[in-house]
Amino acid sequence: MTMNFEDILFPSCAVFLDFDGTLVDIAPQPEAVIVPPALSATLAQLHGWLGGALALISGRPIAQIDAFLKPLVLPAAGVHGAERRGADGRLSLLSTHPLEVVEAAAAALVKGDPRLRLETKRGSVALHYRQAPEREAECIAAMQAAVEESPGLTLLRGKMVVEAKPGGASKGAAIEAFMAEAPFAGRTPVFVGDDITDEVGFATVQRLKGLGVKVGEGATVAWQRIESPQVFRQQLQLAVAHKAGKVHA
Repeated sequence: MTMNFEDILFPSCAVFLDFDGTLVDIAPQPEAVIVPPALSATLAQLHGWLGGALALISGRPIAQIDAFLKPLVLPAAGVHGAERRGADGRLSLLSTHPLEVVEAAAAALVKGDPRLRLETKRGSVALHYRQAPEREAECIAAMQAAVEESPGLTLLRGKMVVEAKPGGASKGAAIEAFMAEAPFAGRTPVFVGDDITDEVGFATVQRLKGLGVKVGEGATVAWQRIESPQVFRQQLQLAVAHKAGKVHA
């Protein structure tokens, strides 16, 4: 069912937000996303109102998130939890595994088709096929075969992307790690995301007596839904303005 974010936002919450497809609209290429001018200020206000219990949970590296939101620096988990920065600023990194086989498989596909995009992160390799959706099955099969030859890696599918990542990394595990630390511990977790990669996060917060919120269409385990990133941004800005006692024009 659709909802208004303000209805579930309370000072006792710990809020976890995905980035692409949730806070910002999906772009043709990862570097092409547009961050609305008011977003950083809204997130900064929410962070303060929650006493610091706000974290971003993304497939992107933390450094990319920081670059898009600068000068704002928030607690964050990047590369699906392979890297995590706590509220105290301390960075935790999961062990990585050899990526040579996966990189070679992805590079062979990209070499023959400039519409495909290879993205290498710390501990993971992502193959984007948004510009060539008809090659989805081929991309998934090639990456799956490479992962099966690469101990310690697992395959993760997302919106027009398939990614090899450390087997121990997940958005759910990252949320659980935050929930064991101040200022998140003891609060009611809320996770807002949009992709298949966010489903484990929804399941995690709901197991912890919290709430998952799916942005956009598609099957989901989340108990609530918001229509689009644009609607979520509008609701988030209004909610923060009202909760913080501000007058919204």
